[in-house]
Amino acid sequence: MSKKILSLVLVLVMLCSVACTFSSCGGANKDIKAALICLHGDSSTYDKNFIDAFKQACANKGLSEENYTIITDIPEGTECYDKAADFADNGYDVVFADSFGHEAYMIQAAKEFPKVQFCHATGTKAHTEGLANYQNAFASIYEGRYLAGVAAGLKLVELYGDAEGKVSDENAKIGYVGAHPYAEVVSGYTSFYLGAKSVVPNATMEVRYTGSWYDETAEKTTAEALINAGCKLISQHADSMGAPTACENANVPNVAYNGATGKNTFVIASRIDWVPYFEYMLDCVMKGEDIAADWTGTLANGAVKITALGNAAAAGTQEKLDAVAAKLKDGSLKVFDCATFTVNGANLTEYLADVDDAGDFVPETNVIKTENGVTFFDESANRSAPYFDIRIDGITEVKG
Repeated sequence: MSKKILSLVLVLVMLCSVACTFSSCGGANKDIKAALICLHGDSSTYDKNFIDAFKQACANKGLSEENYTIITDIPEGTECYDKAADFADNGYDVVFADSFGHEAYMIQAAKEFPKVQFCHATGTKAHTEGLANYQNAFASIYEGRYLAGVAAGLKLVELYGDAEGKVSDENAKIGYVGAHPYAEVVSGYTSFYLGAKSVVPNATMEVRYTGSWYDETAEKTTAEALINAGCKLISQHADSMGAPTACENANVPNVAYNGATGKNTFVIASRIDWVPYFEYMLDCVMKGEDIAADWTGTLANGAVKITALGNAAAAGTQEKLDAVAAKLKDGSLKVFDCATFTVNGANLTEYLADVDDAGDFVPETNVIKTENGVTFFDESANRSAPYFDIRIDGITEVKG
């Protein structure tokens, strides 16, 4: 073989190798390492949702198990920084943390390791920090919770509705187990309530807090207290099986969070599907592209999900949910339509929210918007993390 032909063959081999790197035979460069930091482990429905999605996304993107790491039970303290820094020191390209209280420590690590990407769920500061390697992500889970609320309302009608489908005030009381009185929880329970209220107009709701994201005993006893207070259905924004267990024991319908719970009383659950974000995050790192500073998943893009209906769901629920979901997706239905709720007896026309979280809890952004004749609270538009912190009429909040 002549030197000329040999040179041509070598060039062709190199070109094929490069093409393979960026084509379907290998996709973008997959020689990266990714890490997931979790507040709890698999026993937490919240953390398990992240863990399962991270494994799925890594597999979908061709990362072997040697190229990603998941660590659990990392508190919202300096331990988070220590682990994030360890990953950076050990050649990881992207680190993701799943709990709100991890944020300050992820920012600390991002400032120290500018060549590593640090991503964080439910945080509020990425859009104002201005760090090229620190990002927040969340989803409009209020859409899923609204749908779950519709399912809850239909269940109340099935159990207690009269011939015209009306439910008495006594039987229209819902209970809600919340972790903390943060905007994330308030946004969630309000959207759930508005969904139920769209079916049962006289529905009321009592919210009680546990003071912890994950405390199975407290969640169970709180749900029991709500049931004893006359609540006919229980939902939750907490991460254990405590509340569903109380419902199963008392034969009270349960609307859960992050997964199916209870054989006989489970109606439905809403959850965030983190696979779309994790795939997007990994794609950006593989291709050397910027990750959006503040990413919001939606019902329309597949990041907000509701589970299959449970055994306790009312007949006709799926058809109703399909119709409502279609309106949420095309924007013709707004979850926080100001015409559907009041605050101290009045409809909102403006409201300042603390969107730019500077730690001073000073509201600075008007989040009431009018579009196509509908005035609504525009949640998730100014940042991915919820900022709906309004206590609306019809909901009683019990702290402590």
